[in-house]
Amino acid sequence: MENHSKPKVLIVDDEKGLRLGTKRLLEREGYEVSAGENGTEGINLGTAEEFDLAIIDLKMPDVDGITVLKRIHNAYPNTICFIATAYASYDTAIEATKIGAFSYIPKPFTPEELINQLKRGYEKRLLLIEAEKWRKEREERLLEVAFEKTRLNTIINSLMDGVLVVNKTGEAVLFNPSALKYLSLNNIVLEEYVIDKLHPDIAALINNFLTSNTYEKKSYSHQIELKPNRELFVDVTSSAVPHPDGSLAGVVIVIKDITELKKVEMLKSQFVSMVSHELKAPIAAVYGFLKLILDETIPLSPEQQKDFLNRSMLRLDSLLKMVNDLLDISRIETKTVKREIKEISIVTIIKSIIEIFQIEIDKKGLALSIDYGDNVPVFKADSDEINRLFTNLISNAIKYNSNNGKLIINITSSDRYLIVEVKDTGVGMKPEDKEKLFREFFRAKNEMTKNVSGTGLGLSIVKRIIDSYAGKIEVESTYKEGSTFRVFLPL
Repeated sequence: MENHSKPKVLIVDDEKGLRLGTKRLLEREGYEVSAGENGTEGINLGTAEEFDLAIIDLKMPDVDGITVLKRIHNAYPNTICFIATAYASYDTAIEATKIGAFSYIPKPFTPEELINQLKRGYEKRLLLIEAEKWRKEREERLLEVAFEKTRLNTIINSLMDGVLVVNKTGEAVLFNPSALKYLSLNNIVLEEYVIDKLHPDIAALINNFLTSNTYEKKSYSHQIELKPNRELFVDVTSSAVPHPDGSLAGVVIVIKDITELKKVEMLKSQFVSMVSHELKAPIAAVYGFLKLILDETIPLSPEQQKDFLNRSMLRLDSLLKMVNDLLDISRIETKTVKREIKEISIVTIIKSIIEIFQIEIDKKGLALSIDYGDNVPVFKADSDEINRLFTNLISNAIKYNSNNGKLIINITSSDRYLIVEVKDTGVGMKPEDKEKLFREFFRAKNEMTKNVSGTGLGLSIVKRIIDSYAGKIEVESTYKEGSTFRVFLPL
């Protein structure tokens, strides 16, 4: 295996902006990066030479990410592969992990999330290289190995899954370092009774065999949360170890880390629950209004009927906007958005958005200030996406502003970024609200925002668009004083 000072990373993604942005980010972090623009090129690159790490997009037009993963994994089993996916790809994320993916990376991801994932993957890569080196040394000295148990230990210790074997009296006869890690034990002494040291659910799996007069040749499996808050979730399988005559010799348990799969499961459940809750409220309100109108036992004046219908229209408008926002999020995540990348002027886009909101600005009496220099660079992006991004930010700056407040927009640039700052002097946010700002359906609730309408999806869309261009967003906010959103788009 070739030695090199920089970790070698392969990026396979058909989205040019994300691919090149990620490549530049990783090269700045000290990685040696190669990139493939589709699945076919990814297979060619990933099987021609061995990479330390590979980031593979799940959905590509020619060859899907699962196929690329299989081909690279077959050629170089020790390459640590990540599948870049989204909430909607829950089942595929599970399949990818079973095939050999180290983890999934939900898209869109932040630079910090990506770097942390790669660091974890590279740590495992180094362990695999060391284990392979150790195995090769053992193989070269195989003639010197005198006992079968030594050869067995060599195999068991190289496994990432935890393995523990107990005899029929509950004494440990074989284990590997991974088992100690998952069971949170510093050490196990051979022929020591260990059942009482194990998690109760794991002990129960073993006792299924040990406490029975007869045993069936089958396995028991159970998913167990070993550390709270889903920090460590494992799948534990117990199987009987028979004597040659068929009687019970002991029990083997295999412990597999499924923490990442459980996180995918939780994200899916949370998202479905939030969508169901948010859709239920406006539908129930409209149903209630219509029921009142149709109820002949309740006398309503024409003005009251018209008021109920107007309220229903407002709720349906809100519902339609929410559905459109959800479709936008889904398209971004599943990459079904058709982009037209071309040179665009951010000044022109900002001015056109301001024209749309001019009536709302005048109604609130806001003092508008747009500041930009003579040499604002053009940059390449999809005009509709950038328009949607800043429409959401400017709309929020108006809705959450104070009457007769200020709306300030500054456009500048650095060597690497076009920087757009949207500032208001309105409601602002409490620190605990700021932490949840970009979550789906989150809206800060206080006495100053109770009459402001919205879906809670706008800023989530903003974050996804910015991340898809490998950009970043910063937020400064003080409650009852105002907020500043600062967008960095790579040039």
